[in-house]
Amino acid sequence: MLQENMTQNRPRYFTKSTEMPRKNTTDLTEFSQSHRPSTVPRFALKTQLLVNVFLLEMFCSQVAVAEPMQTVNLQNSPPVIELNRYPNPLSSRNSSYDWSTIPNDKNQYLDIPDIGGGGVGLINRNEEQQIGEKVLREVRAKLPVLQDAWLEDELSQVFGEIYGQSNLGAPIALVVIRDEQINAFAVPGGLFAINAGLLTTAKNMDEVAGVMAHEIAHVTQRHFSRSKENFKGQGLLTLAGILAGIAVASQSPDAGAAVMLGSQAAMLDRQLSYSREQEREADRVGMQYMAIAGYNPESMADFFETMHRKTSQLSFLPDFWLTHPLTTDRMSEARLRARQYQYKSNQYTINHQGSHKNTQQDLFEMMRWRVAVLSGYVNLTQLKSMATRNHGAALALAHYYIEQSQYADAKKILDNLSPSAVEKTLYQLTWSAWYVENKQYQQALDAVLPLYRVMPEHRALAMQVADIYILQGQGDQAHQILNKLSQSNPRDVAVWQALQRAETVRSKTAINQEFQAINGLRYRAEAQFWSGQEENAIKSMLHAERLAMQKNNESLQSRITVRLKAMQDAHQLNL
Repeated sequence: MLQENMTQNRPRYFTKSTEMPRKNTTDLTEFSQSHRPSTVPRFALKTQLLVNVFLLEMFCSQVAVAEPMQTVNLQNSPPVIELNRYPNPLSSRNSSYDWSTIPNDKNQYLDIPDIGGGGVGLINRNEEQQIGEKVLREVRAKLPVLQDAWLEDELSQVFGEIYGQSNLGAPIALVVIRDEQINAFAVPGGLFAINAGLLTTAKNMDEVAGVMAHEIAHVTQRHFSRSKENFKGQGLLTLAGILAGIAVASQSPDAGAAVMLGSQAAMLDRQLSYSREQEREADRVGMQYMAIAGYNPESMADFFETMHRKTSQLSFLPDFWLTHPLTTDRMSEARLRARQYQYKSNQYTINHQGSHKNTQQDLFEMMRWRVAVLSGYVNLTQLKSMATRNHGAALALAHYYIEQSQYADAKKILDNLSPSAVEKTLYQLTWSAWYVENKQYQQALDAVLPLYRVMPEHRALAMQVADIYILQGQGDQAHQILNKLSQSNPRDVAVWQALQRAETVRSKTAINQEFQAINGLRYRAEAQFWSGQEENAIKSMLHAERLAMQKNNESLQSRITVRLKAMQDAHQLNL
């Protein structure tokens, strides 16, 4: 897992990126593709990624399979779909929303099977959640995951809107992988992973939504196998090898291929024979999800054509096409099908704070350039050039300067940016990060506190306010904020890490320091658990249980014992 390049006192909102490449270019997507690792034979790398990613997606689809399904009925002229913007359970802006209250009439012309209903070999919703959470922990432990609260929240908003059309319940998490390859995958239970390279390649948010919808459709349609007996017991056992191979491949593709070969060879040939038809099915169903959620289905076809043009000029195939075969017929069919949809666009005016407005494309540009900087996929010369005409690039450049401790340059950019021209939350968060780095903690708090009071559920704002309170020695105030975040999303590693720091501050003035010590161990255990360090988490929780027993705190001991048992059971889940 990518280690967070930040000091103990650095707020979790603020993430150090790697050193940027030095090539001078003016196109972000071309630059990203041109900086591929040269130390590994390209053929070996692409072969390994073909096996890794294809079979990870295969696992995601075969762990719960249903009887053969009816063909999705797509009318020639679907009606205009009124957009019901249901709150997204992954978004911090809607963290308290009861997902079960969403009506089912939004799927007014979808013929999608209910995964919780009858059928041969179906696993229940709780088992799917356990699988999704297990994969989440494995991904965090073995893949380079970017941690940026603002970026995660904005992408989760889009993912939740698409996922909400699938009748799969509340999603688990969205993670961004620091990888310049164009790829993404969804896992049963509601986990979605997207590579940074896909975000820097896409032209707009609708194209990103198209990839999300396509991957979600793979899950809902039970690809790649619809006969559990044919693959009984293989899916869960294979995932461990898949993830291990991905991790090893990041250091040595040849070694990674060796790790993967034994667990994958028996299943690969059977699955490939189904892939093209299932890709078409995922296109069809995914477009329906897009239209209902208010995204342009033609953007899925646009992304196909963009990638087809790019790959025709390259000596390698992007990972996405290695696992998602693209043919001329499929592109033509996708374009024709997309044109049949009438949809109510959600190119609405975004108004996060109630005073200024940005279009969806403006927001996407901020996300796109931010992920490029966080991932190290753009150099300073390019960033300076784009910052003169792109507000998203300007904010990203300010972030880069702060990372490099060039505070005067960062301040100059922020001073020259008009708050009405950028997304105010990110603008204020960047100012706050600048003040923190200059140890002006009260000014840092003043930059975000007014927005936080308006949007107390906003994760990035809440995390920044809590971290500043910790820096100021106000552990109680930080704990109050972070405790609410942990209840709304118990899988959030950054929140548990911040809670542990807050508890350390609180213990300095606490009368009962043993109680703070026990809670500190609990928070450390949760952070370790959701980071994929399951054995260490169990050890920390056992230590907390012993301390609670020594202090005769039966209530706290009982809570710890229940959570410890849940961790141990999850650790025993073999994938």
